[in-house]
Amino acid sequence: MPEPLKNLLHEALVGDMADRIAGNAPTFDRSRFVMLATDGLGALELMERSALIRDALFATLPGDFREAAAILTASLPAAGRPGLSGWMLLPVNQFIAARGLDHFDLGLDLLKALTPHFTAEFGIRPFIHRDQQRALAIISGWLDDPDQHVRRLASEGTRPRLPWAMRLPQLVKDPAPILPILTALMDDPEDYVRRSVANSLNDVAKDHPDLVAAFIASHIDGASSERRWLLKHASRTLLKKGHAQALANFGFAATASLECELRLRNAEVMFGEGLDFEIRVTNAGEITQSLMIDYAIHHVKSDGSLSPKVFKCKAIMLAPGQNHTIERRHAMRPITTRRYYPGEHRIAILVNGAETASQSFVLVMPSPDPA
Repeated sequence: MPEPLKNLLHEALVGDMADRIAGNAPTFDRSRFVMLATDGLGALELMERSALIRDALFATLPGDFREAAAILTASLPAAGRPGLSGWMLLPVNQFIAARGLDHFDLGLDLLKALTPHFTAEFGIRPFIHRDQQRALAIISGWLDDPDQHVRRLASEGTRPRLPWAMRLPQLVKDPAPILPILTALMDDPEDYVRRSVANSLNDVAKDHPDLVAAFIASHIDGASSERRWLLKHASRTLLKKGHAQALANFGFAATASLECELRLRNAEVMFGEGLDFEIRVTNAGEITQSLMIDYAIHHVKSDGSLSPKVFKCKAIMLAPGQNHTIERRHAMRPITTRRYYPGEHRIAILVNGAETASQSFVLVMPSPDPA
């Protein structure tokens, strides 16, 4: 079993954190910090542990944020000297987000200095929420920073729906203010940054599909292979949903004279095994067609209704009269993000976003072990 995430913050890490702060603040009460930061730590989950350590920083760093910021800045790694880094900076993010809002520029400068050693994407969001225009003006100044982590912070920290982080409701409602940031970083030399741009656009697409589809269309002509990958990755939610403009952006037009056949190898699936199926598509038309073939599993919910989940399959070019066969197995096994229920499910084949074939199958749950 993988190590629980909560164990990323542990007593030994707290001790190391205390040593690195104490080395830059002679008056820092190391013993009190460790006592407060470890009191009940083992019973808490990851973010609760981080909040406990943050509260210990509240109690032991100077009440004047400018003095506390100077200590934290001096405690970051420099010139080969160890300092605050990695997961010990998660509670520092929380400290800055809570205490730095009334020292706006200084707080963001500290997060910028922190991010090469551990992401500050969580810490900058309260600043954006407090004063979006001012925060984005400062963040926009990071777009040419020589450090890739700082540039990525500009795109990742402004994502409207960043996982594990507070949402930014103003940007969910109107993402226009971050589009110049994403445009500026679209051709960043680092894949690490470009992936962040794609993820941010994909976030926006969940609330503003037409806006993102139009944005992609305006930036795809003459795109490099790297930019084209970014734009397609940014369109992944739209492509799964069969958004017409998003499909057209990548040459997937509405299909014509296409025949699609779906064959199930097993119409009854025991939970823990898999659904084996075959897709056969034939181009009965007179022109070559570019096809994006996906499939959707319509899972049974607790109330008996069906809920679809789309899975990527294959993109092909099919000449007139040509056919293509795809064989797949879809595993039906325990995962943390879905609860399975027995009963009649459905699989549907999607070609360029349109359903072209479907069949039902039955999921059987194993009998419980006798007591």
